[in-house]
Amino acid sequence: MSMRPQPWPEPSAEIVAAVRAMYPGGRVPLPVAIRDQLGELFTDEAFGAGFAARGKPGWSPGRLALVTVLQMAENLTDRQAAEAVREKISWKYALGMTLADPGFDASVLCEFRARLVAHGLEERVLDVLLARLGELGLVTARGKQRTDSTHVISAVRDLNRLELAGESIRAAVEALSVAVPGWLPTVIDLGDWAKRYGARVDSWRLPSSQAKRKQLAETYGSDALALLRAVSAPDAPDWLCELPAVEVLRRVLVQNYHIRTDTQGREVITRREADTDGLPPGRLRISSPYDTDTRWAAKGEDLSWNGYKVHLSETCHTPDTKAPDTAHTREDADTAQQQDAPARPAPDEVPNLITNVATTDATVPDVAMTESIHRMLQRRGLLPSQHYLDSGYPSAELVTRSRTEFGIELITPLLSDHSPQARAGAGYDRASFTIDFDRQQATCPQGHTSSSWNPVRQRGTDTIVISFPKTTCGPCPVRQHCTTSRARRRQLTVHPHEVHTAQIQARALQDTTPWQATYALRAGVEGTIHQAVTVCDTRHARYRGLRKVHLQHVFSAVALNLIRLHAYWNDHPMDRTRTSHLARLELALAA
Repeated sequence: MSMRPQPWPEPSAEIVAAVRAMYPGGRVPLPVAIRDQLGELFTDEAFGAGFAARGKPGWSPGRLALVTVLQMAENLTDRQAAEAVREKISWKYALGMTLADPGFDASVLCEFRARLVAHGLEERVLDVLLARLGELGLVTARGKQRTDSTHVISAVRDLNRLELAGESIRAAVEALSVAVPGWLPTVIDLGDWAKRYGARVDSWRLPSSQAKRKQLAETYGSDALALLRAVSAPDAPDWLCELPAVEVLRRVLVQNYHIRTDTQGREVITRREADTDGLPPGRLRISSPYDTDTRWAAKGEDLSWNGYKVHLSETCHTPDTKAPDTAHTREDADTAQQQDAPARPAPDEVPNLITNVATTDATVPDVAMTESIHRMLQRRGLLPSQHYLDSGYPSAELVTRSRTEFGIELITPLLSDHSPQARAGAGYDRASFTIDFDRQQATCPQGHTSSSWNPVRQRGTDTIVISFPKTTCGPCPVRQHCTTSRARRRQLTVHPHEVHTAQIQARALQDTTPWQATYALRAGVEGTIHQAVTVCDTRHARYRGLRKVHLQHVFSAVALNLIRLHAYWNDHPMDRTRTSHLARLELALAA
């Protein structure tokens, strides 16, 4: 497919007349508002890297991008979106189509997404939209933003370890049956393997007794090993090892099986057990042969899922923002009218808009994404001055580094001291000690000084380990309130001076009422997460693979931004919370 960049056609006269007749009051639907307010939002040139200059011309990638955004806004399948292009007057208006235009086949959308992913253009639509909104003054740098994450369930079936082993073999055999149908019967017993792997492997078809399940697990391991050795044999085609399904089978075998030699010299393959043989960490362990990026994770005691995690960042404006100066605003509007440019809206009138989307596998902790989110915002020129986060995102180092490197103040509670004394609320926790960084010495509550000061690096972080002498701690009458260490002495681990000071100050500040009132602004991002889940079904992955799931989230974010702008253009602010019919009736009677 090639691309011939060209401007979008204007909506035909009959389409325009139909739209104006159906919506005489001016409150037009979302697709019409997008075309009226933003014009040709996504140009073909923005996607030029994903399309060749030669070959059969295809549908405009800019218009396909808008179709995909509208698809997310209405939570449609590819087939439903293609039908909407053919049938909906509002979509034809936005795309500049005639009434008789047949549109395109639904498979075009799948190919379009694949091209975006293959050429690293997943975030181009969000970049283009934010750049346009920046020109209109709807998004600016150095304001306030907030971020939160939610879990995303993958588009593949949840498998236990036994199902995973069998299904991985089945996927590899299916791939080999298509790639080398003449070679496969020479290395396996087709009749026997067809019974085990002809249908999908699930617990409904597996034996119920533990002994038979153990025997079946060993059979799966032997089959996987035999198939991999056949693929790697000298007389096998060299390229078979490069098939993705074969590589997945190899990784599943290594992660879940243990090969050893018994006392008689025979090779024995058994399934790995976590207690005896050990298993790979969750961030590396494959959970499905059909999506190698998805991972199992848990949060708290009642939430576990197989999939991904998405982080959404949005602008946020303080509700009590002072009203702009009327004369100044009128002067700006007159100047803009003379220059044929839109007036910049007042800060308290601007809707909250999503500025960044980050997608990871489910095992990545929030704290690992804080700096990455800042760098993505920096690339877009939209770094905030204040960033509101929950306690999962910050660390003492990040609070300091965000301020010095990005000029961002993190408005977030730091986790409290996790020492046994702090958790118990009794004894001497770290805050009870006086740290003198100039003299490199600590003083305990009893007035004794430390004997050693060792700067070290723990888990990639610079820390200082402070130790007190045994001769002081051993006979100390309050040693039980200070430490229960077998070494009979107290040790402290603190951050370097600047980070330690920032941590102490932040923990003291977050207990004050004014800080908590300021931090309440963060709660609004929960509404954004809820809107993303209910409108765009963000919590369920449409596609397989991390990059395609991220593409889904980016287009969903653009759709949410346009939905909010649609309400803004119609002077219909979005409700902060849903008001029940009974509450509305009470308000009406009170009025």
